Amino acid sequence: MTATSPSARTESMTPAGSQGAAGPRRTRLRLPFSAWHLLLAPLSLLFAVPLIWLLLSSVMSDAEINRFPAALWPARIDLGGYGYVLGNAMFPRWFANSLIVSTVAVASNLLLGALGGYAFARMRFAGSRVLLVLMLATMVIPFQLTMIPTFLVMKRLGLIDTLGALIVPSLVTPFAVFLLRQFFLSLPRELEEAAWIDGCSRLRVLFLVVLPLSRPALSTVAVLTFLTTWNDLTWPLIAINHDTQYTLQLGLTTFQGQHHTRWSAVMAGNVITVLPVLLAFLFAQKSFIQSITNSGLKG
Repeated sequence: MTATSPSARTESMTPAGSQGAAGPRRTRLRLPFSAWHLLLAPLSLLFAVPLIWLLLSSVMSDAEINRFPAALWPARIDLGGYGYVLGNAMFPRWFANSLIVSTVAVASNLLLGALGGYAFARMRFAGSRVLLVLMLATMVIPFQLTMIPTFLVMKRLGLIDTLGALIVPSLVTPFAVFLLRQFFLSLPRELEEAAWIDGCSRLRVLFLVVLPLSRPALSTVAVLTFLTTWNDLTWPLIAINHDTQYTLQLGLTTFQGQHHTRWSAVMAGNVITVLPVLLAFLFAQKSFIQSITNSGLKG
């Protein structure tokens, strides 16, 4: 019997057509980005089309905007719409009114929403579940059903035609309380118990321990409240009559006349109106996504 060498035995065990360890290996193509970006990039561009069209229209002349078919690109940069808007004597006042109303609404929702959310998350009292359900049920009631009672309440308080009529109904929203409650539930209780052992009260625990850990949720509430209040038109249209109390959205409607509308000014005004909201969302985007993710971990 002839002895078989180890090398020959190894070669006989290697499948036909396969290459040895020293042979060339096939490398996989690695993209510098996720494959999902190939789908998300066109979708994001699709959603950005209205904003791009708004920006391009704001630097067109009225003749180009009213032309049919509509011009897709301005023949030349025309800043007449921006000049008309910024030259309006009431525009700075409208901008300041919107900023005041939105800032107060954001601050009050952060404070009152945090207090209410922490109470529902950590404190158990008689009827707390029922009260939470009733509060959440108000989120499904359309504004058209509540605007007349709200108007009557504001009239009784003497706030009609003042900024107070816009601020008071927005002091706290059920969504802010619910979102912060969900985020507080995701935080470990051990941190709060350690603070209680050190002699902290519930309010000190909330402000010194819980809220510093809840910056993503607070950023989300701030951005969404600012966006909702800044863009609101229906309620200011009902509660405000004098042009000195107009918000920015309500003031922009004065650029649209019954027989003639200066569309370049309308587009320029909308660009100026959208810019603060867009910047606020871009700065808080990371915290916004983190908050939505964490607040759904525990119910």
